[in-house]
Amino acid sequence: MPRSLVWGVCCLALALAAVPARAETYPSHPITLVVPLPPGGTTDIFSRLVAEKMSASLGQPVVVENRALGASGTAATRQVARATPDGYTIILGYTTTLGTGPSMYPATAYDVRKDFAPLGLIASAPALMLANPGVPAKTIPEVIELIKSAKEPYQIGLPSIGSVSHLAAEMFVRAAGLKVQFIPYKASQPLTTDLIAGHVKLGFNPIPVSRSAIDGGLIRAIAGTSQKRSSIFPDLPTIAESGLPGVDAVLSYGLLAPAGTPRPIVERLNKELRAALAMDDVKQRLALEGADPEPTTPEEHAAVIDREETKFSTLIKELGLKPQ
Repeated sequence: MPRSLVWGVCCLALALAAVPARAETYPSHPITLVVPLPPGGTTDIFSRLVAEKMSASLGQPVVVENRALGASGTAATRQVARATPDGYTIILGYTTTLGTGPSMYPATAYDVRKDFAPLGLIASAPALMLANPGVPAKTIPEVIELIKSAKEPYQIGLPSIGSVSHLAAEMFVRAAGLKVQFIPYKASQPLTTDLIAGHVKLGFNPIPVSRSAIDGGLIRAIAGTSQKRSSIFPDLPTIAESGLPGVDAVLSYGLLAPAGTPRPIVERLNKELRAALAMDDVKQRLALEGADPEPTTPEEHAAVIDREETKFSTLIKELGLKPQ
């Protein structure tokens, strides 16, 4: 063999040896999707819904892991913020953990803008202003007049202090210039029960816990708390369009990874999430929970997080709210 050919072969061998091994294809093993609350709630339902679809398209299981560590989900969210940013640990983030929690729970110890890589929204869901059927007011202007004409502070029921429903009620009262007495409950279902019985005449509650009572005529929906109408109740006006444009409070749900997760992984997960949200059966299941699908880019998701945290943290601080 000519010396020049031998030299060429040796150089080629050395060059090939110097090429690093190709990075493993993502994902190469199961992905953990952390739900920071117990099983059975809306966050759990949404997580399992998209996890099933994404598992099929990614070719690896997306395993839902419930970590109910307290502080309305902020404790588990803090754990994920500190996880290895390799795309194998992600979390269901929602308005409480990203919008209200950092202000309600000082020990949160994470920065919603710096410590996460948003992957995309799943859905959003407004609260509803609800009334006992015996309440004569059927529109927002009529409700405002009813409250202003009351001899005693009008009572309005809330599912819990610091919830999105509570903050929506605060926005409404402020925008309308009203003085009321809020009646906080420990959960949404007891409020629905008292609205049906007439023990409290008006209240703010999420759609899922109210829907059957609304459909059965046991309570009446007056308006939604989002800027746009809910697709579940397309004929129901919003408080904003009824003359109080500053009222905008919804629960938003999305997926996040720890900050520093490689961009190709973020883009892959966003792609599969958006594909899942386009499926008819996913849309139908979200509707049962009173939510509208919200496919977004990671940048759009980040903007929603920034907007919600700014809005809710300002209101919480002004009201001086503390965990109950």
